[in-house]
Amino acid sequence: MAESSDTPRGPVGVPRGPLMSPGFWLHHAALEWRATLERNLRPLGLTPTQFNLLASAGWLGRQGESPTQQQVADMSGSDRMMASKVLRALEERGLLARRADPADARVLRIELTTAGRELVGQGVQIAVDTDVQVFGANGDELREQLKPIVAHRLPE
Repeated sequence: MAESSDTPRGPVGVPRGPLMSPGFWLHHAALEWRATLERNLRPLGLTPTQFNLLASAGWLGRQGESPTQQQVADMSGSDRMMASKVLRALEERGLLARRADPADARVLRIELTTAGRELVGQGVQIAVDTDVQVFGANGDELREQLKPIVAHRLPE
């Protein structure tokens, strides 16, 4: 396989230890954010994964057409098989419905129930408060720095 012109051909930086790595700090910040979000969501009976899938379904569904299960998994950053299992459990709790797409029975469309929309509304406020709790006043600046790094991973 040919290397692209922007593929490093050798060391491009000098090893300075983990405490000098932005990746090290980003990883640990993500762990702290997730642990805090998990604690804060606990009163709603949701895990961060469940919340992310529900909120993604709600966000994608705001345009009228119910999103596909794959779109919800992609938006939340979840593995397709894990998302299917979690969405099935959320359906059993009465928070969403999964229906076959009329054009392709292999495709499932996700629609939040009234209870699901109410829970997502509460969860979104908790997530916003968690962002402020963990990232403080620098949250907007940090978001803008991270967007170009991960933009290619998010659905259009």
